[in-house]
Amino acid sequence: MKWITRSHVHVDRVACPWLITRFIDNRAEFLFVPKSEIDEVAKETGAIPFDTPGVELGHQEGRCSFESIILKYDLKDAGLLRLAKIVHAADVAEDIDTDPIARGLEAIASGYSLRFPEDMENLEHQFEVYDALYAWCRLDVSSTGKS
Repeated sequence: MKWITRSHVHVDRVACPWLITRFIDNRAEFLFVPKSEIDEVAKETGAIPFDTPGVELGHQEGRCSFESIILKYDLKDAGLLRLAKIVHAADVAEDIDTDPIARGLEAIASGYSLRFPEDMENLEHQFEVYDALYAWCRLDVSSTGKS
């Protein structure tokens, strides 16, 4: 399947492709376009829009896009739910201090954007960060018994 979002990826627009690739569609193709072109390109390509205003897989009812995707695809993994709390806090400015790891993830996302301004290259590098953070989240919930 093809998936589409706004260009110039940051926290949610990196976390969502990682989530999609690892848990939903391991053959996913991602398109990154200017916000003004998303509707047109989505119609032309049949791509599923995410993390853009007004779409099902975007910010909805207080959720970030990562959380909306988890909800839509009924993902229940406790480590993934722990990661969702971190992603939410790092992505939603007013919630940045609701998770102790959020400021670090936001800083890492900013650093990767400076080092790799091209979206696909940025994803390729940051997926390792999310793999490692997810592994830590699985350990964290197994040792604390919470998600």
